[in-house]
Amino acid sequence: MTIDFGLTANDYARHRAGFPESFFDRIATHKIGVHGQTVVDIGTGTGTLALGFARRGCVVTGIDPAANMLEQAKQLSTVEGVSIAYQLATAEATGLPDESADVVTAGQCWHWFDGNGAAQECYRILRPSGKVVIAHFDWIPLKGNVVEATEQLIESYNPAWKMGGGSGVYPQWPRHLAENGFVNLESFTYDTFPVYSHEAWRGRIRASAGVGASLPPEKVATFDSDLADILRTRFPEDPLPIQHRVFALIGQKAG
Repeated sequence: MTIDFGLTANDYARHRAGFPESFFDRIATHKIGVHGQTVVDIGTGTGTLALGFARRGCVVTGIDPAANMLEQAKQLSTVEGVSIAYQLATAEATGLPDESADVVTAGQCWHWFDGNGAAQECYRILRPSGKVVIAHFDWIPLKGNVVEATEQLIESYNPAWKMGGGSGVYPQWPRHLAENGFVNLESFTYDTFPVYSHEAWRGRIRASAGVGASLPPEKVATFDSDLADILRTRFPEDPLPIQHRVFALIGQKAG
């Protein structure tokens, strides 16, 4: 399955809920996102993490390999009135100088990277005692809920999509950090219920890897119509609270 999030840039920017404010409050207790810190957000996409840290007075650079996503990110940062430097590059080869960042973040994207290569690059660009954050904000499929129904529809259209049934917790990521020099690893997780209109949920799903980023446009349109029918008949509440889980893993470079 070939994934190109550049194809979904408009829906991604409009409908994918960014990390909640509670995430930035929680991560601040780990002295991350402090005013004046230099933050590099790898796999930034449309800049949801980058924007959150810029609002808090950090000096932020967003890195992504998809030019369309960076264009959307630039437009959003202009609307927000914050200054963020965006750069076309990969997580494994950012092109940034050694020891140039206080914090490196990766939101909703570590699974797309070469984990060891990305961890090595994070270590290289971090200053001594700098921190890396791998974060996720995932929908949670449970028996009978709208997420389960949505995932079943994705699988019927795209059998190659194997990302359903997740728990929102990632026990495999600590190995990437620990084996590449990071210490003092810790993590946290908690649930939240962002509210989506039917239209916004359809847009959110169109922006996902299993739909707009991998299906041809005509199949995306048919999928979207079928999802609208499911929402109307099985989940008529509009807007809908949809369970999500926040996960964060933090590692520190040796001082």
